[in-house]
Amino acid sequence: MFRSLSLSLTSLCLLIPTDSLRAEDWRYTLRAGAASVPRYSGSDERVVAPLLGGEIVSPYGFFLDTEKGLGWAFDEDDFGLSVYIGASDVRKDRKTGFKGSDELNGMGSIKSRPVLGLDGTYHMGPIILGASFEHALEKDDDDHDTGSAWNRLKLSISAPFYEGDHGKVVGSLNSQFGDSNYVRTWYGVSDAQASRSQFRAYDTHGGLVSRGADLTWSLPVNDQWSVSTVLAVQYLANDAADSPIVERRMQTSLASQVIYSF
Repeated sequence: MFRSLSLSLTSLCLLIPTDSLRAEDWRYTLRAGAASVPRYSGSDERVVAPLLGGEIVSPYGFFLDTEKGLGWAFDEDDFGLSVYIGASDVRKDRKTGFKGSDELNGMGSIKSRPVLGLDGTYHMGPIILGASFEHALEKDDDDHDTGSAWNRLKLSISAPFYEGDHGKVVGSLNSQFGDSNYVRTWYGVSDAQASRSQFRAYDTHGGLVSRGADLTWSLPVNDQWSVSTVLAVQYLANDAADSPIVERRMQTSLASQVIYSF
C-alpha cells in the first residue's frame, strides 16, 4: 500500500516545475528506536518492539510518513491541519512476532485496512488543543466482527513543562471515543467469537473508550540529530474496560527514538 502511495507522491512531484523545487525546501526525517507496549489493548502481556520509520515533507505541504501515510498539512502560528490516508492498526489472535497474543485464540485477527484521517491543532499561548479523527473503511471480504468500518476521535490538551539545556518536556492529557463499530471491533465478543474462544459473549456500545496522559522528552543533540522519549498511559473506560478480553485497564507504553533530520 505504502509503495503505491510513494509512487503517487513521486508522480505528483513530476508535475511540478523543477525550477520551483529547491532542495532546502524539502525535509527528510529518519527514526529508529524501540518501544515497550502491551500485546493488545487491554492485555497484561508486554512486548519490546523495534521502531523504524521516516517522513518526507515537500515544500507544498504534501508528506509521506510511515506512521500516518500520504497526506497534506497546513501549519500557521496558531492553527494546524492535516489530512491523510494511511493504514489502520492490526490485532492478531495468535502470538506472531511483535503482534497479537495467544489469549485471543479464536477471536479472529483484525486486519489492516485503509484509514482516512484528519488532525487539527490550535495554540492558545503555550497550551495546544488537539483533535484527531480517523475513519477506517469496511473490509468487504472480512468477517463482520473484525472488518466493519469504524470511527475514532481523540481530543487532547498539551503544554510544555520544561524547556532548557536538557531539552524540552511536554505533557498531554487526552480522551478517546469510538462509535459502536469501533468498540465492538476491538473490545466486543460476538456469539460466534465466544464459541471459538475462551471468552463469554459481550455486547458493546459506542462512547468513551479511554482517558490518558503522555509525557514527551525531546533532546536535541545538534541541528540534525535528536532523541525523543515518550511515556504514555491509557486507562480504559466504560464498555472497553468491562470487556472480558481486557486483563488490565491501565495500559502503559514507553518508546524512545533517535531522530535524524536533513
